[in-house]
Amino acid sequence: MAQRFGGRYSPGPAPAGEPGKPAPGGPPLAGRRPRRAGARANMLFLAPFPFLFTAFGEDPPGLALDLIAFGAIVLAAWLTRDGLAAEEAFEARRNARRPAIPRKAFGAALVGLGLFLGALGPGGSLLNAGIVAVLGVVLHVASFGFDPWRDKGVDEIDRFQQDRVARVTEEAERTLAAMTEAIRRTGERSLADRVARFEATARAMIRQVEDDPRDLPAARRYLGVYLAGARDATSKFADLWVRNRETAARDDYLALLDDLEANFTARSKALLADDRTDLDIEIEVLRDRLAREGVTDIQNGDRT
Repeated sequence: MAQRFGGRYSPGPAPAGEPGKPAPGGPPLAGRRPRRAGARANMLFLAPFPFLFTAFGEDPPGLALDLIAFGAIVLAAWLTRDGLAAEEAFEARRNARRPAIPRKAFGAALVGLGLFLGALGPGGSLLNAGIVAVLGVVLHVASFGFDPWRDKGVDEIDRFQQDRVARVTEEAERTLAAMTEAIRRTGERSLADRVARFEATARAMIRQVEDDPRDLPAARRYLGVYLAGARDATSKFADLWVRNRETAARDDYLALLDDLEANFTARSKALLADDRTDLDIEIEVLRDRLAREGVTDIQNGDRT
């Protein structure tokens, strides 16, 4: 469905908020990054098609080798794309465990296997096939790199607590994705942008909890019950809007998003304030301990 572009400097009313002013909540794409698991990984799906085209003009052994080579490289492309997505999720978090499966490494191995089998067709030699396979593996590693091999920032965090945070945040991300899919059914760009701004606020809380798992108990209701309620309200509003485009329902839904965003923002600020309070307490405890040890202030290189 064609959608009319709208914005601050476009003619006509602003999508939300006061006329001529951007809607509250910041840009809809705040906190998002372009995905690296895009064009380069998708191009890898096209690489094995020459084996498929030449397979049916060969004898049965050559046909089998080319088809296996085609399947191996397609599987390698799929694993590589998933590996890039897992790496992006790993890098986006300050505290994260390495991916359980080294998908890019398996992808590189399958690329080498596919090229080896493809080059081993009629008239091919083991030496030439081996050289082609090694070059394929090297080029794959040069293009996509290695998987993360070490955990990041989780040495001092309880593994059980980290798993709890991962489950809650993954469910919250699925809920936000469902909200996005639901609001797209309306075909209204202004509504989709408004939901995206709320999602940016919710994702800020998600990142905050991932950075400090101690905030999970205070944020769990927001990332669970409140987000689930927002998802259900979005789905019901989208169904109603598609049927009769009721303006009153739209206004009520936008007011709900405003209230939710204000509450999420307030809770995030409260979590930050609690973290600052904990820091101040740690500083005071350290100062008292130093004072008991006979160490006070250090000024100009002199210890008193």
